[in-house]
Amino acid sequence: VQLVVSGGGLVHAGGSRRLSCAASGFTLDPYAIGWFRQAPGKEREGISCISRRTSNTYYANSVKGRFTVSRDKAKNMVYLQMNSLKPEDTAVYYCATGPECYDDDYGDVSLYDFWAQGTQLTVSS
Repeated sequence: VQLVVSGGGLVHAGGSRRLSCAASGFTLDPYAIGWFRQAPGKEREGISCISRRTSNTYYANSVKGRFTVSRDKAKNMVYLQMNSLKPEDTAVYYCATGPECYDDDYGDVSLYDFWAQGTQLTVSS
């Protein structure tokens, strides 16, 4: 049983990147999937979530309008499409599973119980 996030790397400001969250050994369907990031010296920040029941999506103000989360049930994947990237988006990015997420709690790390290892995204200016 494993949760793996991939797709990080180095990108120029203004560019785009898509992160993938893949599960092996279990299906992502019964879970909400949250996306978090952590920059050096900062706390882990919840930036997005796609809910379990309705696939509602939620975004932090820092990424709203630039990032889009989506599910591909056939591939058992969740994606985070990131556009118009800024240097301040530089961080290690994580996905995590939880029972459900809502607009007022999706950023609460304690709601998520299984975390991927993280992938580094660096946005150069």
